[in-house]
Amino acid sequence: MDLRSLRYFVAVAEERHFGRAAARLHMTQPPLSRAVKRLETDLGAVLLHRSPAGVSLTDAGTALYEEARTLLEAAERARARVTAAANLTLGTLGDGVDQTGTAVAARFRERHPGVRIILREADLSDPAAGLRAGLVDVALTRLPFDDRGIGTHVLRDDPVGALLRADDPLAGRESLAVRELADRAWFRLPEGTDPRWRAYWNAVPPGSPLREGPVIRTVHECVQAVLWNGTVGLVPLAHPVPDGLTTVPLSDVPPSRVVLAWRRAWTPPLVRSFVELARGG
Repeated sequence: MDLRSLRYFVAVAEERHFGRAAARLHMTQPPLSRAVKRLETDLGAVLLHRSPAGVSLTDAGTALYEEARTLLEAAERARARVTAAANLTLGTLGDGVDQTGTAVAARFRERHPGVRIILREADLSDPAAGLRAGLVDVALTRLPFDDRGIGTHVLRDDPVGALLRADDPLAGRESLAVRELADRAWFRLPEGTDPRWRAYWNAVPPGSPLREGPVIRTVHECVQAVLWNGTVGLVPLAHPVPDGLTTVPLSDVPPSRVVLAWRRAWTPPLVRSFVELARGG
């Protein structure tokens, strides 16, 4: 008796029909019938009453069905735990924050040479980079966003500035205040995006009305909006900009904090190890 035979039997028991069970298992009916017959022979018990209309469970079949479901569920949990122990999914924002992860990645590979890192890049409408949705195990991202239930460790602070066209009258300034750009169009993030995150990148206090301007989801869209339409974008000063654009530091906007983030309620060993290494452990 093996897990495959039990899986075949459970499918027949639930479908009450060999043909439907075979279709569910993506196989033909004859090998399915033979597998169930071998299972009956191995156990020394008739598990199914067969008829032209289908099948029904015998008392022995009912007992096996309950045990088989428990065994298959336990096997699936074991498979999931093994998979989780062999892989770690890392979420990043599509704006270069993952550059900070280079040193952490090297130390992690040294400590866990057999673990595969799966990368998932999120756009700017998801500051948790897939973490809150359960799509990633840890994330390299930026604050501020709603971090309830999420642990964070600050990796660095990035000063920010206004992204302007190189021919903008304010482009040559050493620094600017947000009020000097109050009459400009600023890019906005989509409706439904974390409010604190939207407010920060629109350079307004949390809860305040957003400035008018085009809706963007990626750094590339932000750059193009500035380049073609003269929109103001807020970007980390270290972020490279293409020809025709420049950045001017903003004196009254706090730095963008690059953080490692993880779900507090779910910290398997690999996540704990990654966080420890990011903290310098």
